[in-house]
Amino acid sequence: MNIAVLVPCYNEEAAIATVVRDFKSALPDAIIYVYDNNSRDRTMARAREAGAVVRSETRQGKGNVVRRMFADVEADIYVLVDGDDTYDAGAAKDMVARVLETGADLLTARRIHTDAAAYRMGHVLGNRLLTGLTAALFQVRLTDMLSGYRIFSRRFVKSFPFTAEGFGIETELTVHAVRLMMPMAEMDTRYKERPVGSVSKLNTWVDGFRILRTIAHLVREERPLVFFTVAFLILAAFSLFVGTPVVSEYLDTGQVPRLPTAVLATGLMLLAFLALTCGLILDMVTRGRWEQKRMAYLAIPGPLDVNPKHADKP
Repeated sequence: MNIAVLVPCYNEEAAIATVVRDFKSALPDAIIYVYDNNSRDRTMARAREAGAVVRSETRQGKGNVVRRMFADVEADIYVLVDGDDTYDAGAAKDMVARVLETGADLLTARRIHTDAAAYRMGHVLGNRLLTGLTAALFQVRLTDMLSGYRIFSRRFVKSFPFTAEGFGIETELTVHAVRLMMPMAEMDTRYKERPVGSVSKLNTWVDGFRILRTIAHLVREERPLVFFTVAFLILAAFSLFVGTPVVSEYLDTGQVPRLPTAVLATGLMLLAFLALTCGLILDMVTRGRWEQKRMAYLAIPGPLDVNPKHADKP
């Protein structure tokens, strides 16, 4: 069984060597891949000195790096972790074992922190808000959707088409697993403060809005009926708001003195029903795409296939 540890990096000179050494110690048979994303410091040199396989991705953004790693690396089990030394490498062995025992295609590390500086309140609230929104829209049963520490099966990685370029990648990873009805799990892991000299690249507001945009994009792509039904309701409500006084006046006087308003209300209602029709058609198209992706996913061996001793467990 081949295990690959995938570490996307950008300006992590202060932390990357520790991350590589800790994961080599926790998973001695794994290959550590560090993909640098245009770092301006000595990240690549420090990772290479620590014993990692070092490569680079010039398109900026974590999503672009993860896309490249998933395409390049061949393994049975993939460990994805940030290169900032905030996640517990010692938990990797138990996390991999959990995947092999349960057959989960995705295992997410649920961050447990005791130091307020490690996980700022704004990030905590943002994570809860975005996780709750995604849970409501896609029936996600994870409590830490934005965790950067995850274990994947091969069939997850090789069946994963995605478009996110930045921090929206975590949302897209989760939604992919949910939409294909993959077995998922969570495990508590320690989350610690960054080492001295390591600076967070996460902007609470900017990246929060980017994740919201990713969620909206995924709703349109994966649940078009929901997306266009919302558009239908907004347009129909605006049409009724504008047109009700006109209709009321017509019933009272038999005249339509505000013709432009009547035309606007009619046009808005037509657009509303056009949006609903688009949602119904695209929902059928999406179902066909979902079935194709599901078949492609099932054609790839799962975790229990690479760990036969657990395959017959009830």
